[in-house]
This record gives sequence, structure tokens and C-alpha cells, in this order.
Amino acid sequence: MKPLLGILLGDATGIGPELVAKVCNTATLQAYCRPVLIGDLRVLALGKKIAKADFPVVVIDDIAQASWADGLPLLDQRNLDPANLILGKINKLSGKVTGDMLVTAINLLRRGDLDGFVYAPLHKAALQYGGYDFEDEQKLFAHYLDWPGPSSEMNVLKNLWTSRVTSHIPLAQVCASLTIDSILTAIRIARQTLQKAGCQEPRIAVAAVNPHAGEEGLCGRQEIEIIAPAVRLARADGINALGPYPSDTIFINAFKGHYDAVVTMFHDQGQIALKLMGFQFGVTVAAGLPYAITTPAHGTAFDIAGQGIANPAATEQAVMIAAKLSG
Repeated sequence: MKPLLGILLGDATGIGPELVAKVCNTATLQAYCRPVLIGDLRVLALGKKIAKADFPVVVIDDIAQASWADGLPLLDQRNLDPANLILGKINKLSGKVTGDMLVTAINLLRRGDLDGFVYAPLHKAALQYGGYDFEDEQKLFAHYLDWPGPSSEMNVLKNLWTSRVTSHIPLAQVCASLTIDSILTAIRIARQTLQKAGCQEPRIAVAAVNPHAGEEGLCGRQEIEIIAPAVRLARADGINALGPYPSDTIFINAFKGHYDAVVTMFHDQGQIALKLMGFQFGVTVAAGLPYAITTPAHGTAFDIAGQGIANPAATEQAVMIAAKLSG
């Protein structure tokens, strides 16, 4: 049986509702899952209008009522009138509603009513202005799931996955935040997540943090004292980890298919490479958690909100990956 996935509308001031409407207007959703839309019916109606999409929707009050016979089921949150919003502008209420939507989906996961969920883009600042004071949504997920274990974002472009040791912190704090344990944890999460996605023995390349991988200590000692020891420990655990490799060349071989995953030391080290090669197709995965949670990696795109030109390709990919991880 196909997995039961929540499809969340995302921040109503961005392109999320439009993306969801476009995906709903094709056969993508039901080809991979049994979808349940989560959000405000009025926001979905706005998304349909922007996308010029037309598909039947059935409002339900409980997941058990979903049948898909007469249309796509929607758990109407009844908490946001988009008539009061300015598209492309951060809105405190929309941020709160987005956070509420995520918490609703998490509670459904914990009750066993969903197998996973895909959320359309959100805005981190709006989320915080709305009262959800977390570094990012990954921290929000772990908090509301009461998840004690490690977790981190992973990004996916086609068959290449990337994990990172540090995420949404200033660049000045990166080197001080690197430890053997944190790098080893990122490698283990990468392996675990790829195995769930069907890659049983992934080849995991680990990036250096300094130019030219530190040049044998002449340009930093993190590779010698922290990163290489973590790679050795991973290999001792039976993980096919390789490196550390210079970050200015690691993705050349990665995109040639030499690796299944790359573990980077900081956010932009991997994101620049992936977004350069396929900005419209990248997916973010909430890795390390016990449920499949994905989102398109490109963000709310305030500059084109309301114009009807948003590309749903990454959202479609997010659905496919969530379905695979739920299997």
C-alpha cells in the first residue's frame, strides 16, 4: 500500500500554496502516495487561483475520513484568511500558522495517522516572529517529536545526497563547532538515511574545511586532528567513508557519480554546489528522525510569489523521496 503522506501548504505569503496546487493538478501525488492536504482551505483556494489549477477537494476533520474517491482530502486548519496578507512580505501570523501546521503534522505522525509529510517552503524568520523560536525547522521537529537522538538536514539532487556537520550558524563559528563526534554523527546519519532510501552500502565522501584540505597542516589542522580521525572511526564501523577531500574539487567527482553522498563541514559548502547544478530540483530531507519529512530546497521565493510561474519540480521530487523513505 502506498504511504499516507501529509502535504502541507507552507507559508502563505510565498510560493508554497501555488506549488501544492500545481502538484495536486497532476497525477504525481497519487502515483506515489495517499495524500492528505493540511492547511487552510482559503489559502489552498488562493494557490489554485495563482496556479490556474482546478481539482476537487474534500474537507475532512479526521484522517480516518480520507477516501480520495471524490477528491483530495484536506484537513482544513481554518486559521488564516489570505485576504489579509501581502504576498512576498514576511508576516508574523503566517509564520505562526506555518509552525502550527508543522506541529499538527508531527502530532499526526506520532499518533500513527501519517507515514510522513512534505511541507511546501516556509520562511525561518516568519516562523520565529510567529513564536517558534528555533534555529531551523529541524530543531522544531526534534523538539515536538521528543526525539533524543541526533538529526540533521540532508539535501538531495538527483542521486547525490549531502549532509552537513554544522548548519545554520555564522561562518565564524564553524571551525570551533567541529568535533570528531559531530563529524562521525553526520557520516552515520548519511549512511542510515541512504539505506532507508534503498542504497545499502553508500559511498560517502567527506569534505575538508580548509583550503587544499589544510595542506598537511600548513593551512589549518582540522583535517589532521578532527576530520581524518572521524573518517577512520567511520571506516572502522564498516561505513564506506572516504576523505577528507578538498572542498573545491570534491563535487567534481561527486557529480560524476563516484560517491552517493558528500558530508560537508558547513552549510554553503554543499548548498552552493547543489543549487548551481539544479536549483529547481533540490530537496531537503529531515534526516535522522524516525519519520519521512521532506521539502523543496529552494525556499519561499518572495520575488515571484503570486505570479504563477513557480516551478513545482522540487516539490514533486520531495513527494517521491518522502514516499521512498516511508516504504
